[in-house]
Amino acid sequence: MAATIHPSAIVDEGARLGDGTRVWHFAHVCAGARIGRACSLGQNVFVGNDVRIGDRVKIQNNVSVYDAVTLEDEVFCGPSMVFTNVYNPRAAVVRKDEYRRTLVRRGASIGANATIVCGVTIGEYAFVAAGAVVNRDVPAFALMAGVPARQIGWISRFGERLPLPLSGAAQAVCPHTGDTYLLERGACTLLPATSQR
Repeated sequence: MAATIHPSAIVDEGARLGDGTRVWHFAHVCAGARIGRACSLGQNVFVGNDVRIGDRVKIQNNVSVYDAVTLEDEVFCGPSMVFTNVYNPRAAVVRKDEYRRTLVRRGASIGANATIVCGVTIGEYAFVAAGAVVNRDVPAFALMAGVPARQIGWISRFGERLPLPLSGAAQAVCPHTGDTYLLERGACTLLPATSQR
């Protein structure tokens, strides 16, 4: 199934869109963009030239994915959230050679109106709350909130808050899926199914 592009959207020649991807009203995808399969780009979305987007990514209305941003598979970008690519912009100073790369790992969610300051990595299945401002790397499965964003907990792949402390050593089970998560040395990991009890 080929990509579906709304008549009001602009997809520049050279852009690559995977099968089943949908581009909605008034969106603009630049020529160098590479977008995977089964993605959804909402109304008024902008995708720059130096952007890589994986499969099954959902980008809600009014999001601009600027150059130097990579979104892995199954990333969710909430309405009107913001990416940046220059740390110290000035209108009179050209800094296109100073872009800082931003990476959003598989399955991460970024809430509505959140801001991602360039140069960070958001870990797998992390969850950034609505309105948060992320200015440093985010661990996998971390639940982040506030301005600037700070970690307030851990979250499962399914999106359920896990009853784990912020640090120390512990295990928790996702109440929806039964998956087991291990916290040790400041990192949360999903245990393989064979080692779960």
